[in-house]
Amino acid sequence: MPLDPRVKRFLDALAAGKPPNALETTVEERRRGLAELMKLAGPETAVGRVEDRTLPGAGGQALGVRIYTPLDARPTLLPGLIYFHGGGLVAGTVATHDSIGRALANSGACRVVSVDYRLAPEHPFPAALDDALAAVTHIGAHAAEFGIDGMRLGICGDSAGGTLAAATAQAVARIGSPRLALQVLICPILDYSRSTDSKRDFASGYLVDQATLDHDLLHYAPPGTDPANPRISPLRADDVAGLPRALIHTAEFDPLRDEGRDYFERLARAQGEVSYTCHPGMIHLFYGLAAVIPYARTAFEQIGGEIRAALA
Repeated sequence: MPLDPRVKRFLDALAAGKPPNALETTVEERRRGLAELMKLAGPETAVGRVEDRTLPGAGGQALGVRIYTPLDARPTLLPGLIYFHGGGLVAGTVATHDSIGRALANSGACRVVSVDYRLAPEHPFPAALDDALAAVTHIGAHAAEFGIDGMRLGICGDSAGGTLAAATAQAVARIGSPRLALQVLICPILDYSRSTDSKRDFASGYLVDQATLDHDLLHYAPPGTDPANPRISPLRADDVAGLPRALIHTAEFDPLRDEGRDYFERLARAQGEVSYTCHPGMIHLFYGLAAVIPYARTAFEQIGGEIRAALA
């Protein structure tokens, strides 16, 4: 189907502003731009409770997390979802993506722990991935301290946060602990190493373009790093058997669409329990722009329903 009319108006407005080529922007400009963009999430959604806390990160460093309790939650252990925000691994924080943490908690009826992992270039690969694994390992071992039922623990990420979620789910499967019941990947980046039809078709003009992906990878991966490394491109993993149930959501006009679909097909061939949704007429990050793309709320109703069913 064609672009959603509201999406088209949004993209036309962006184009009228003549945004600079992403490869010519600094990291600070990238961060400010994403923070401004995420203000289009709309009014703050009420949740039952929000708590900021720290936990031991990689190398013993303190790692910040923000915990969301859904509205009307009973005073008992809830299903849990560990969430990693997007931003190309160079931008974004738990604060910029606060709206997504709230939406996941309420729609999924689960306690969400949003992780403030370290960003590149100050902390290049594999720092963010090390933080993600440290967070999942600690929360899995101390689930009750977070108000979470450890037998109903999932992992989630959007965009580059989806890279972390997928790669961490693979690492946890190799280690064997903690037990994850679910992985939720929303418009994930899963393969930095190859071109696809969707990357070629939507290389520019659809919010996230090839130049943005190249800019972020340049700052995230040190010189000489192979982008096909499965810890950077989880789709390239040799073995995807034994992973937790996966919910994969992509957008029709997202350059990352095809790698999300390809990962779904790989998991299905490995006889994994997996579902796939491609949201028609949508672009990358549509789910975080509810003020201008109302369909974002509909999408979270679907994603939340799937989370509730998977963690029941």
